[in-house]
This record gives sequence, C-alpha cells and structure tokens, in this order.
Amino acid sequence: MAEVSISGTEELAAEFERHRGHLVGVAYRITGTLADAEDAVQEAWLRLCRADVDELRDVRAWLTTVVGRLGLDQLRSAAVRRERYVGPWLPEPILTTPDTDDPLAQVVLDDDVRMAALVVLERLTPEQRVAFVLHDAFAVPFAEIASVLGCSVEAARQHASRGRRAVADADPPPRASLDEQQELLGELATAVTSGDLDAVVRLLHPDVVMIGVGGGKALAAGRPLRGSREVANFLLGLARIYGLGAEVFEPVLVNGDFGILVRSQPTDDGRMVPATASVAAVRDGRIVALYNVVNPDKLSRLPKPGPAAAPPQPHSSS
Repeated sequence: MAEVSISGTEELAAEFERHRGHLVGVAYRITGTLADAEDAVQEAWLRLCRADVDELRDVRAWLTTVVGRLGLDQLRSAAVRRERYVGPWLPEPILTTPDTDDPLAQVVLDDDVRMAALVVLERLTPEQRVAFVLHDAFAVPFAEIASVLGCSVEAARQHASRGRRAVADADPPPRASLDEQQELLGELATAVTSGDLDAVVRLLHPDVVMIGVGGGKALAAGRPLRGSREVANFLLGLARIYGLGAEVFEPVLVNGDFGILVRSQPTDDGRMVPATASVAAVRDGRIVALYNVVNPDKLSRLPKPGPAAAPPQPHSSS
C-alpha cells in the first residue's frame, strides 16, 4: 500500500466520520449491543486505514459490508455467551434525551431500531439477521451480502426472505405517537405507585407481555410475564418492595420511544433501587408489551439528569 500523507490521513478520517452514524446504525441493528456495534465500527476504521483507498469505488458501501461481516462474527460468538445468560434477553437500550448532541440520537429515530422491532430480530439466525438488515434496511445488493455471509447469492436471498417472513409473522406493533406513549406510561406510573391494581390492568392490553432483563445481577422476572393480571401484580409487587414514588420516574427516550428511567438510589430502609429503563409498545390504545432493562451491564450509559422537554418525533425508515 502506498504511504499515506498526513493530509491524506486527515481527509480519510473526515470521510470516515461522515459515515460513522450510519455504520453504528448498521452494527447496532445486527448485534443489538452498543458496545459490540462501536467495536465493529472501530475495527472498520482500522481496516480502512490498511486498505488501498484509491481502489475503493464507494467508501460507504465498502465500510457497510465490512461492518456487516464483523457484526456476523459477533453474533455467532454472542450465541455462546447467551447460553450462559440468566433469564430473558433484550438488546442493550440506547438512552437519549431531546437536547442531546449524541449522534446516537439520530440513529434511534428510525422505526426499525425501536425495542419492539429489535426483539423480533433476536429470533433470527445470524445469517438471516445480517441478510435482512443489510438488504431491507440499507439496500445492500445480494451479491455483496453473499460475500459477507460466505454463501451463494441465492442463499443470501433465502436468508433475507426467511428473516423478512419471520418479522412479518411476529407482527410487532407499529410505533405509537410519542404523545400517546407518554400519556400511557405516565398513567401507568401513577397507577403503580398508588397501588391501584384495577387502574394498572385497564392500561394493559389483555395480551400484554412483559420482559424484564436482570442478567442475574438485579431483581427481574425470570421469564416473560403474560396477561394483564400477571404483569400488573408483578409491577405492584416491585413498587411495594422498593417503596417507589412517582417522583423517581424520569422521562427519557429509549431507542427513540418515550420511556421511563429510574436511577439507582437508596430506599428509606437502606436497600438500593436498581437503575431501570422501561419502554412500552402500544396496540389499540393500551400497552401490549413492556420492556424493563435492569441489568447494570446494559445501563452503563445513562443520560445526564436534566429537565424534561418535548422529544423529537421519530420517523419510519423506508
């Protein structure tokens, strides 16, 4: 490879930075873990530095396929780690606030990065997930996807098709407006902290599912909870255990949806309330899915406390 001048290195770095947000979005959709996504993006930068840039017709496309290949490797190795994981699994949430300048705030505005959509991707095989994400979310040609997966073009098409069918069959609820999300979660918080079982049940869809992720490091349901009564009783039980009041609930964006953050804090009797990020999916005006992340390993990047503001309106990706 020809020696790169200082100015050439700076230009290359500037070119890479223009694509960083896009690449994090690709890697996060594939891996479901922000740390893995950022590792993949950093490794892509190192590979770009070693590449013959003059031979690259489209740097963005080249980086996208590199990140896709790295994400595939991470998915395959993650399967072993997840076999040892305690309890249900959820993607690592991305928490942002309306006034943040974090580039991730733009990544999570896309509809397919909301928690309800990512949970469906967790059911796909690594090959299906990579093929589906690269083709359907980023329009990567199947020839390039085949190169990433190490298979034929026809096999790459089949992986994407099976992934697409699984997502369609799962039928995740569409993203409700942020105003509706905020109203429902606000009412839920009030009902839970006041101990009003009937009010909690009325806010929950009869088919509601609650997934809590503690990873064996914080109190959470050891399995998905189903049905409005079971979910309501669990939520009221948590409120009684920790003596939570409505003042501990902090509005935050969780993967672009309105969510609630509870920061780790001591209770009056000396116990510690674990940090918790909660976000809901809505169907027919009621909460049909509730995702609670309590595992501290998945909540290492909490936004700074600040006054609540009207969050930006997410959009659907094409």
